Amino acid sequence: MSARPALASRETPLRVAVAGLGTVGLAVAEALDHGIDGLVLSAASARDQDRARARLGGFARPVPVVALEELEPLADIVVESAPARLLPEIAEPFLRAGKSVVVLSAGALLTHEHLIGLARQHGGQIAVPTGALLGLDAVSAAAEGTITSVRMITRKPPGGLAGAPYLVENGIEVLGLPEPRRVFIGTPRQAAIGFPANLNVAVALSLAGIGPDRTTLEIWADPALERNVHRIEVVADSASFSMSIENVPSENPRTGRITALSVIAYLRKLAAPLRVGT
Repeated sequence: MSARPALASRETPLRVAVAGLGTVGLAVAEALDHGIDGLVLSAASARDQDRARARLGGFARPVPVVALEELEPLADIVVESAPARLLPEIAEPFLRAGKSVVVLSAGALLTHEHLIGLARQHGGQIAVPTGALLGLDAVSAAAEGTITSVRMITRKPPGGLAGAPYLVENGIEVLGLPEPRRVFIGTPRQAAIGFPANLNVAVALSLAGIGPDRTTLEIWADPALERNVHRIEVVADSASFSMSIENVPSENPRTGRITALSVIAYLRKLAAPLRVGT
């Protein structure tokens, strides 16, 4: 069994694979190609391999583009930035080998909880980056004590929510709304099923705090917005706090630009001589 690398160095760089070359995956791959101390982009995978090779063709260092099942021998850590349904296929080989998986499709962890067991059994690790939500460090710290409640209110432009399974199944039309409308209230576990492309941040919040069944989530479609807005409210025995963030959308309206930057920041910390934040 391969041991999960504790750190990387210039002498033995950590090999990083990127699974999925959409908005986030390509940005992460480009950052690695430009240079992150102690890390090297060792492989990539995408549904359209020919297109992926073309997108990576101008990189400073040649990058093999392979099928998902071929990634694990080529890397020590994989960044999952693919459709949520592919998470087990991407993660399982790495976790069985005692390696690390950076998960963007956090909602899929709730329907594939066996992945956590695999990581525990084989000495691997699943990392969920902060992504589009600030304050996860504070929530994680508060969870070392007692958290009474966590509430999240997400407001998005209607175009960023249109087509979500929950809206389709309930006949909720968000395009053309004249005013803000609350389209969902429930838990992150429920939202992970009904809004699989939208609410990974809510699942990450719940995993950092009191879990996906005790966290309260509201989703609003707001035609006046051009950015995704997330607000969290936490009550705990150590502190009570609220935070709000407005995320600039990327080329994909369902994903904020800060999501890719969060992954890059996480990777940069792996070999950094100074690490700020937990």
